[in-house]
Amino acid sequence: MSAIAEIIDTLENKVEKLFIKMKGLEKNNQDLKSKLTETASIIQTQSQEIEALKTQYETLKVANTLLGSDDNKRDTKLKINSLIREIDYCIAQLSD
Repeated sequence: MSAIAEIIDTLENKVEKLFIKMKGLEKNNQDLKSKLTETASIIQTQSQEIEALKTQYETLKVANTLLGSDDNKRDTKLKINSLIREIDYCIAQLSD
């Protein structure tokens, strides 16, 4: 009978170790899920910042073009012509 008791005792020890290991893995899994959520939030924030910076860049580019720097003379002329066309269209709409 002592052999069976020994086997049962060994089995109980192994089951207890498995439960401890399982609890540790569950905690690790929860920590990883939390870290993933945090990282996704950071990525979302950074994506929004990138879009805002792209918009600012385009605005600055247009402003620089309108200032008429030597690098952007062609772009400046195109933008002025575009603005003149828009003004002409508005005047035509008001005339009707």
